[in-house]
Amino acid sequence: MFQELDPLLHSQLRLAVMSLLLGLESAEFTFLKEKTQATAGNLSVQLDKLAEAGYIVVEKSFKGKKPLTTCRITKKGIKAFEAYVNSLKGYIQP
Repeated sequence: MFQELDPLLHSQLRLAVMSLLLGLESAEFTFLKEKTQATAGNLSVQLDKLAEAGYIVVEKSFKGKKPLTTCRITKKGIKAFEAYVNSLKGYIQP
């Protein structure tokens, strides 16, 4: 029996963001935008969805006079990502 894949993480962009954040303490919005090649609007919407689920924390501040958005993965996000990967393995190696 296959485990259901988390639909929140099954999105290509959200999965890419989570994969990037997993290996980092935190990441700036501009870094995530550059690495995922997403538009600012689409990335912003997907970050909101991950934050609403409690998978990431989005912190807004200023760097000088410029706004700075920083994201980091939460413990809940790490557990969700690990569960997603384990479910995916079930499909690869049934």
